[in-house]
Amino acid sequence: MARALAVVMLGGTLIVQLASASARSEQTADGQSGLESASITGNLPALPSAPQGVSTILGGAITNIDRVRDELTLKVFGQKPTKILFDERTQAFRDGKKIPLRDLTPADHASVQTMLDGTSVFAISIHVLSRSPAGELQGNVLSYNPDTRTLTVGAVQLHDPIRLLVPVNARVFREGQSAFTSASSGVSDLVHGALVSVTFESDKDGRGVASQIAILAIPGSAFVFTGSLSWLDMHTGSLVLIDPRDDKSYQISFDPARLPASQSLREGARIRVVATYDGSRYMASALSVN
Repeated sequence: MARALAVVMLGGTLIVQLASASARSEQTADGQSGLESASITGNLPALPSAPQGVSTILGGAITNIDRVRDELTLKVFGQKPTKILFDERTQAFRDGKKIPLRDLTPADHASVQTMLDGTSVFAISIHVLSRSPAGELQGNVLSYNPDTRTLTVGAVQLHDPIRLLVPVNARVFREGQSAFTSASSGVSDLVHGALVSVTFESDKDGRGVASQIAILAIPGSAFVFTGSLSWLDMHTGSLVLIDPRDDKSYQISFDPARLPASQSLREGARIRVVATYDGSRYMASALSVN
């Protein structure tokens, strides 16, 4: 599964340029956290590791920063304002250069890599960009109307689906593993549940217009993942694998009763997983531990 990063366009004619990010903790030159808050954290217990699982990138305008609650409000195109938590584990960048979190200000246009932490949305990284010529949205197809050429895409962290116009000249293609990309592709792949990455612009009326759509997976397609196991939950039958071939994280579900090899899984182990995408998740059909 391609990283579940969803970037959405700013309201009006402003759009956010995506940037990918890692989830390593930020440290300032004197060894203290870049996060400026009301209290000094040096005497407090160490923070837990960052949340694990599928991340989503939200793009919009920062409208408020509450440094007491360590919370910012992001105004996302076509959505209600989203409250996002941050702390010392959050990294911040401006035009690709790392900055302390105290330098973030309301009105900044940013793409925020987020992860669900329980029921809250947590910021893994925040990318502020001075210029925003284009935007991207990565999520699942909810519907596609060939008559109006309207594509509706949703993601877990979004309050409401995003609707985009797909013009006749928009490029639609499959992306990923060779077994998947070898098949012909087109708007026929825009079926319910398909995982897509859409590059788009804003027209004069502020509507999103897709310029290209990468099909990352469609229901029923099979994939083979190999890499290191970074997170494991035997109770829910879920794991996160980092595949070095594309340096991406994939969340995969499995049934421990049907896959005995899962009993020997340990974080950090190198594993191989054969999985089928069912329209909402990758489900393992075979698993082996190296």
